Amino acid sequence: MNSEVAAFFSPGDFLAILPEMVIAGMACLLLLVDIAVPRTKKCVVPALAVLSVAVAAWFSYELAGSGVSAFSGMFVLDGYSDFFKLIFYIVAVFAILVSLRYIRTEEIDLGEYYVLLLFSLSGMMIMASGTDLLTIYLGLELASLPVYALVGFLQKSRKSNEAAMKYIILGAFSSAILLYGISLIYGLTGTTQLAAISAALVTGDVNGPLFTLAVIMLVAGFGFKVAGFPFHMWAPDAYEGAPTPITAFMAAGPKAAAFAVIMRVFLEGLYPAYDSWQMAIAAVAVGSMVVGNITAILQTSIKRMLAFSSVGHAGYALLGLVAGSEEGMASVMFYLFVYAFMNLGIFGIVIMMRKDSQSGDQISHYTGLGKSNRLTALAMLIFLFSLAGIPPTAGFIAKFYVFMALINKGMVGLAVIAALMSAVAAYYYIRIVMLMYMREPEKEFALASSRGLLCVLIIALAAVVALGVYPGYFIDLARYAAFPL
Repeated sequence: MNSEVAAFFSPGDFLAILPEMVIAGMACLLLLVDIAVPRTKKCVVPALAVLSVAVAAWFSYELAGSGVSAFSGMFVLDGYSDFFKLIFYIVAVFAILVSLRYIRTEEIDLGEYYVLLLFSLSGMMIMASGTDLLTIYLGLELASLPVYALVGFLQKSRKSNEAAMKYIILGAFSSAILLYGISLIYGLTGTTQLAAISAALVTGDVNGPLFTLAVIMLVAGFGFKVAGFPFHMWAPDAYEGAPTPITAFMAAGPKAAAFAVIMRVFLEGLYPAYDSWQMAIAAVAVGSMVVGNITAILQTSIKRMLAFSSVGHAGYALLGLVAGSEEGMASVMFYLFVYAFMNLGIFGIVIMMRKDSQSGDQISHYTGLGKSNRLTALAMLIFLFSLAGIPPTAGFIAKFYVFMALINKGMVGLAVIAALMSAVAAYYYIRIVMLMYMREPEKEFALASSRGLLCVLIIALAAVVALGVYPGYFIDLARYAAFPL
């Protein structure tokens, strides 16, 4: 038995998952550290969490470009996974930094908060490197389960508890659908490895109603994870009820991980059946843009507005997948990189507005902000412009490259629909700008700033501006990291 295990696992396999082991191991260690550290020194736990992410990032840097395939082809280290792990590391560190003061204000300053963040990060990393449907499913569940708990972390808030219950029930339902789709793919092809599935599809032996059903189930399962229409029903309640740093985290991190998986599965494993799934993904993308952007106009809560906005942004990103080209894949990767900074920045402003009895959850709470807190209002204006896709911000460049990928594939109609929905989105973003600058403040603003939060806002703001003016390096990096089709 031992010899069989040794034949399956090699030292090189464990070297390949060293960053993931660092994150998971430190998460377990932090549980013990949290018990041993006095209440007066609780900053030790988040400091160690940031350190663990930094160590994992260093190991990932050392292993980058190795092209190692581990665990009999179930896990791979390539430029594609490295690019997404860079996004995950940034999101995790930023989420920790913006949480420091917020969780003390909300009286949820518990070590388990950071432990769950790290476990979710380890799952996202596995998702990015998984080249087997079972490995991907394992990573997806490891990334999702901690977020379910984090959404309900505000134990005294009825909204938080309700959001967590809805999220976990719908999440379990979507996971079951996804798992059934995986089982159908295995039954039809005899394998769960993406390369072998692709080879089976090339022979043409796999076709018919069962394969169509399997594709529909995969689209539904992954559609839930990216909050695409009509699988987005969990997003508004989860975004509104969760602690705001967790809203920022799941809007940028797990969403990017879900896109990493959906592109790996459909553009690597199911690419020979492109004609079978292209229309399904296109329908989800168009529905997400239309429903997300139009529904966002009606919201009075800024967190719910940003939830529906994220549904719209999922639609834009899915268009790069619909293009079915390396250019489309690279455009989605760049879009998600930019989207992480935009999201963390805008939610950082929302967190800053949470102090004492002031919550900052309602759009009306930002009335007159530009006349009393000019720098904060300016930062929010730039983030809103970037989310709307207004030049010269990074959001404009990200959408531009997605549109170009569509046009180069002859899908001009989809590009036109996306451009029209961007105009609709600009309306509800600019509405907040109007409230900030064209109305008198109704009360004195008390901003809850901290060093960690200010650091995140400065970096996010610099990234949104710099990537809008000089995007070339990261666009080339995304093109280099995209796997060949």
